[in-house]
Amino acid sequence: MAATLGQVLALVLVAALWGGTQPLLKRASSRLQQVHERTWARQLLQEMKTLFLNPEYLMPFSLNQCGSLLYYLTLASADLTLAVPISNSLAIIFTLIVGKVLGEDIGGKRAFAGMVLTVAGITLCITSSSCHCYYGLTWTIPAAGRWTAEPQLQGEGQLQPLGQKCKQEASRAQPSLAEGGTEGKVRKNSR
Repeated sequence: MAATLGQVLALVLVAALWGGTQPLLKRASSRLQQVHERTWARQLLQEMKTLFLNPEYLMPFSLNQCGSLLYYLTLASADLTLAVPISNSLAIIFTLIVGKVLGEDIGGKRAFAGMVLTVAGITLCITSSSCHCYYGLTWTIPAAGRWTAEPQLQGEGQLQPLGQKCKQEASRAQPSLAEGGTEGKVRKNSR
């Protein structure tokens, strides 16, 4: 399943909400006063009261939970193999950026190199995920090393027709498929 621009943007927003609020939550929770009660139940209630009556903690926590809700809603339509890397990897980058803005030490050149490599990896995930779906085929490299194509069926056993651009792209990957499209011509894997 190819990711739409809306899904990718929603997952980037999730990452911004998750990653951007982590340094703020860390800062707000470090400034809280320690609570000491006699029983664990009273201790828990007092700690919750202290946290949720503190607007410096409550605002980032609410935004973080909005990110979780958006993530949950986006997972209904997004490809899981894209949703997890995009949201979690970019959340780390947003955490580093917001941490740097707040004056935290983020690790220098190595952290910056990690951010660049993370963005490059996510870009590869997004582009590679969207390519195979446009062809109407799922491309695999089996153990024997030959390319095979599985047709994507549409409804009652009908093959999805390929557009002209997709046929050109498919011809570069495997010439025999471009000659007649995918209308029943799928190369079997010979082992």
